[in-house]
Amino acid sequence: MPTYPDTVNEIWAVTTGEAGMANQARGLAEAVAERTGWPVVQKTIGMPRPWRWLPMHWVPDPLGKLSPDSDRLAPPWPRVLITCGRRSAAVSIAIRHASGGRCFTVHVQDPLIPPRYFDLVVPPRHDGLTGPNVLPTRGAIHHVTQAKLDQAAERFRAGFEALPRPWIGVLLGGSNRTMTLTPEKTRRIGEQLAQAARDSGGSIIVTPSRRTGEENTQVLAETIAGVPHQLWRGEGPNPYFGILALADYLVVSGDSASMVSEAASTGKPLYVIDFGRYSKRLARFHRELREEGVTRPFDGRLARWDYDPVDDTRQVADIIGDRVTGAA
Repeated sequence: MPTYPDTVNEIWAVTTGEAGMANQARGLAEAVAERTGWPVVQKTIGMPRPWRWLPMHWVPDPLGKLSPDSDRLAPPWPRVLITCGRRSAAVSIAIRHASGGRCFTVHVQDPLIPPRYFDLVVPPRHDGLTGPNVLPTRGAIHHVTQAKLDQAAERFRAGFEALPRPWIGVLLGGSNRTMTLTPEKTRRIGEQLAQAARDSGGSIIVTPSRRTGEENTQVLAETIAGVPHQLWRGEGPNPYFGILALADYLVVSGDSASMVSEAASTGKPLYVIDFGRYSKRLARFHRELREEGVTRPFDGRLARWDYDPVDDTRQVADIIGDRVTGAA
């Protein structure tokens, strides 16, 4: 009979380091920690060529194939392992086997291999993945919590208070594989935001992302110059969480399911900027949230409506907590 190392009451969040994947894994791990009281350990690994090109269940001895700069993965194994992103799936399979199944493995997103290699797979529902151990979510898993929003509100409120209300919070992304944000599109977005500020008597608070690009950010700055606004240009703390916490309306570009999901967790009126053609998966994501009354397309006009906040992260964490602690 094989013997297996003991597991410890820890939650590992393991990814290949991309910000979106790391935020999802850490966010779910932190939510499980609230449920169990176990500490979270965040780790980053690399899967070099040629192994990264293979389906992850084909990689032989994946723990021995990691890049030299990877964080150490060795027993004692954690009680819960959360991975996110295709290339982290191989280490999840390996640790599940090495622990004799004592480590409960959770993979966020579609691993692009059969779900049976994990204890639980948590993909967004627009991926269309199903199975007995698959738990689809309405939006993306994220790391926004009420505690973080409360802290951000205290931190940023004084910096916003000079601006007239309502505060129109804007989370602006940028180009991706199927959509391109151009200066012309950015100018149109800026004109609609400025019109919303004038019509409401309020102001605009904007945080762009790295994908927005300096040229588009400059065009936006010029376009909204005539109305009260605050535009983060990379100096000082990013007001992203402050916007989520304090804005009266949220306007988010539709290129990022994560940003839309984080905004939807607040329950605030949420408008989506459509600046290009979505992939089939992202188009389904937006269509379903609009049909459920969570989001509306942004055209420069503002209204108020109510919906149940989209809080998949807490719900998934409760299910994991019940599974690993033996709760009913």
